[in-house]
Amino acid sequence: MTIQAPFAPNYGLGVTVAPTATAASLTFPNKTKSVVLTNFSTSVVSYVRISSDGVAATVADYPVLPSTQIVLSKSDDDAVLSYVTSSGTGSLHVMAGEGY
Repeated sequence: MTIQAPFAPNYGLGVTVAPTATAASLTFPNKTKSVVLTNFSTSVVSYVRISSDGVAATVADYPVLPSTQIVLSKSDDDAVLSYVTSSGTGSLHVMAGEGY
């Protein structure tokens, strides 16, 4: 049985990024297990990819729909979040931490 713990953010380390049609990335603190992504945009879908080696996100990766928040789990080795939009500029808040 899996125990789901509430999300415990790494306070002070959240960042808001502005995804565009050109992929960009940021690096997570070591050893975090989860990432909360909040799409502040009301009309632009952001696409994300979490990896250990910084592979650029494409529109074939995980969509974060407008005005939504999701939690993605990751391994200790996954240290890079890449983000992109199909067009336009978005607003995506990223917070690493532990839990769901």
